[in-house]
Amino acid sequence: MDRTVIRLGSTDAALATITLAAAFSNDPAMAWMFPDQRVREKRLPGLMRWMFEDHLRHGMVLGTPGCEAVTLWRPPGAVHDHAALTPPALVRFVGLLGTAVLRAEKLDRTIGRHLPKGEQQFYLRMAAVRPDCQGQGLGGALIRAGLAESDQAGLPSVLETATESNVGLYRALGFELIEDWRVGQSGPRFWTMTRPVAVK
Repeated sequence: MDRTVIRLGSTDAALATITLAAAFSNDPAMAWMFPDQRVREKRLPGLMRWMFEDHLRHGMVLGTPGCEAVTLWRPPGAVHDHAALTPPALVRFVGLLGTAVLRAEKLDRTIGRHLPKGEQQFYLRMAAVRPDCQGQGLGGALIRAGLAESDQAGLPSVLETATESNVGLYRALGFELIEDWRVGQSGPRFWTMTRPVAVK
């Protein structure tokens, strides 16, 4: 396996989608959006393909050459961007999400409210490692590569996770917990974390 960190492009979409969908198949937020596992398995690839392509246009996608690991970043100026809900976009989202479209919109809106305000930061939107490649340090390597870009720009980084066991992993990468919150009264719990600029 080539562990080099590269910027992924449109030709990587198919493999990146497989990794993202597999890595998030049991994610608490995805399970809340798609409670039926069969529906989740059917819908996640389309959603993850859209997320990948959206970050190619408006963000930064780092990964390994074989897409065993993929990270989606929003750079300064795009942190709080949201796809405009025009009629064509709404039709597309209903096609992607089916009856989960309302939960997806609530999740996205709530995440946005808990992101630190302002654009002078890098936002790690998703970090995924294909299940058969986990535990080999690939995710950490990709995240550190993104953090190096934020350090070079002299800006902090932010993320949120719906998996409590990830909090310790992100702490080891220099992130600090600033808030934990829940989507509605019964939705998934999230932990928002920030990492200050590394002191040289």
